[in-house]
Amino acid sequence: MTDYKYLLTDRPTEYALRITLNRPEKRNALSNALRTELFDALEAGDKDPETRVMILRGAGPSFSAGYDLAGNPADPRPFHTSGGMAHWPRHVIEGCMRMWDMGTPIIGQVHGYCLAGASELAAACDLLYCAEDAQIGYPPVRMMSPPDNQFHPWFMGMRRAMEMMLTGDSITGKQAADWGFANAALPIDELEAHVLMMAERVSKIPPSLQQLNKRAVHRQMEAMGIRNGLRAGAEIQALGFYTPEAMAYFGELRKSVIGALSKRDGAFGDYRTADKAGEKK
Repeated sequence: MTDYKYLLTDRPTEYALRITLNRPEKRNALSNALRTELFDALEAGDKDPETRVMILRGAGPSFSAGYDLAGNPADPRPFHTSGGMAHWPRHVIEGCMRMWDMGTPIIGQVHGYCLAGASELAAACDLLYCAEDAQIGYPPVRMMSPPDNQFHPWFMGMRRAMEMMLTGDSITGKQAADWGFANAALPIDELEAHVLMMAERVSKIPPSLQQLNKRAVHRQMEAMGIRNGLRAGAEIQALGFYTPEAMAYFGELRKSVIGALSKRDGAFGDYRTADKAGEKK
């Protein structure tokens, strides 16, 4: 096992590699440094003949609150993506497609917040299991842009995807399972055992065959256009950064990340402002 600064890795079963995002004090915010370690660990697992399934989860109270808005965007990224317009969303989609194209099945285990970029990371997993009370959403649509990785209509259909995009509201883990984003939602104290049970079942199939099984499902999605659709969405996302509202929001973020997020969500009374809204009642 490699020693990482922002990840924990272990083997909870014989053939499973478990990767835990480990910045709990930052709600596992996805900095470039964390993402670099994450893709290193995923690629190492995919190369390891003793790894038949990988599990991705978060330490502390949340899976992840999303990309690290307080981080330095100039920090080295985990892999090269050609520059120019829409560089960032293309980079994000490339990362998700790397997970998509790995031969080893990846199981996501989501609890607490799973927001913005974290919801994109969860969407890239092959199987996804959530705590019933998890909060999954993309609040940046309120002040910044559409998602980098626009998986919502593919997994949940147009009407539900449209509601999330037009409000930035989150859905619970139970809704995520009912709407097709996740495989199942469980009470938080049953989530880990269920994920490990599924990991053991997946690992019973020989890897040479399992790669084909995973690829078979993805090829059907690609035949329906998902890869082209996600890449086309990157151009729409990039346009969002040039709206007057987004440019003003970036200015607020530079002054105070917490202040900008509180201002963004205050009118809705959710996410970090939910407790404050309750105190006022």
